[in-house]
Amino acid sequence: MLLHLFFSLFVFLTLTDNGNAGVTSSFVRSEFPAVDIPLENEVFAVPKGYNAPQQVHITQGDYEGKSVIVSWVTPDKPGSSEVRYGLSKGKYDFTAKGSFTNYTFYTYKSGYIHKCFLNGLQYDTKYYYEIGNGDSARNFWFETPPKVDPDASYTFGIIGDLGQTYNSLSTLQHYMNSGAKSVLFVGDLSYADRYKYHDVGVRWDSWGRFVEPSTAYQPWIWNTGNHEIEYMPYMVKSCNTAQGEVTMFKSYLYRYPTPYQASNSTSPLWYSIRRASAHIIVLSTYSPFVKYTPQWKWLREEFKNVDREKTPWLIVLMHVPIYNSNVAHFMEGESMRSVFEAWFIEHKVDVIFSGHVHAYERSYRISNIHFNISSGDPYPVPDETAPVYITVGDGGNKEGLAARFRDPQPDYSAFRESSYGHSTLEIKNRTHAFYHWNRNDDGKKVKIDSFVLHNLYWGQNHQQRKSNQYRLRSLILNRASTAQL
Repeated sequence: MLLHLFFSLFVFLTLTDNGNAGVTSSFVRSEFPAVDIPLENEVFAVPKGYNAPQQVHITQGDYEGKSVIVSWVTPDKPGSSEVRYGLSKGKYDFTAKGSFTNYTFYTYKSGYIHKCFLNGLQYDTKYYYEIGNGDSARNFWFETPPKVDPDASYTFGIIGDLGQTYNSLSTLQHYMNSGAKSVLFVGDLSYADRYKYHDVGVRWDSWGRFVEPSTAYQPWIWNTGNHEIEYMPYMVKSCNTAQGEVTMFKSYLYRYPTPYQASNSTSPLWYSIRRASAHIIVLSTYSPFVKYTPQWKWLREEFKNVDREKTPWLIVLMHVPIYNSNVAHFMEGESMRSVFEAWFIEHKVDVIFSGHVHAYERSYRISNIHFNISSGDPYPVPDETAPVYITVGDGGNKEGLAARFRDPQPDYSAFRESSYGHSTLEIKNRTHAFYHWNRNDDGKKVKIDSFVLHNLYWGQNHQQRKSNQYRLRSLILNRASTAQL
């Protein structure tokens, strides 16, 4: 009993040293109206020139970070699916040819959606690229990550539940000034599903132009949320079409490709990548994940591919949080927790980012893996081998903030606040990373919650190696003493 108390106290002190302990922020958000920006606003402006490429976005195109997928839309006709790129601005020594497609959603017909792979890129290199032709051509650039290495430093931004309101704009602008190199996006992109009929597609287009100032220049690692499902059986075109729009994730799957095949996934909705010193696993909350389903089988095999000697940081993205103390969506992540939490502990996942709840919350390192229906610990307990769970569903969408937290604050919750914002994770080396959550305070960026994240694999292995070295040294000294006697 005394040993258990000492262990719990040790974990508590370790965690409180890294951030604010058990705090429910008293900050009251004086928010901008939670309404979408009007379509005529300049943030949705269509690029100049006939059939000019728009809604440009890039993401990682392979497992290791040496490939990029470039996507864009041409509104009037297919045009060229070619990307010209090189190491100098205006000098494009390489060409890649892609493909295009389009789709319909009720009476909406999309533009021509292009996808092009840029393969065999150099690490840690700035590339300039051009798409479109003639007066309608547009130019951008991106930077590739450093080579996969345990001490490669890298900074990720984390954004969720963004939407296209003035609060969303504040979040996006603050993120773009953060110095982060790519976004880990935890689902709920455009909130176009809050519209009906033809306007669903229109709001996907406006969102694509809205985020282009970031997505055209650095990769966003995509994940889906409930607002990408778009199950709308009421959208019946005629008496001959009884089903309406019932193909789930239809708009998202056409518009936002992911490198799922590179990690042997069978679906674009779950996949993984390695980037710098991080192994990033993307899970789909709204796809089957129980035992023997394709996602369950894939994750079981993917954990075997994680090499912490090369990528010490293991990060998981999902939409619905496993641990959440907000009234909104409370316990919705319990089913996924019961299936995957033991794996997260076993494989020493460092941090899990989620969205869905329109507020911010960070947990301690805790677990509930001992509970079952008839015995075991009934509540989460301190567990230094568990991930930190962080909810960043606070991008700024039309639905507004989740303002009510459960009272009292549970022991597993370290810090929570009902505000808009974004996070950054600055990986320094194989053992330490700096984390910040940045509040949107009426248009101003304010750093609120921060802590040092210690790597579970290397931190524990380092302690074990020190212990082994100490025992070896003691053994040698004891043998030397015995020999002298």
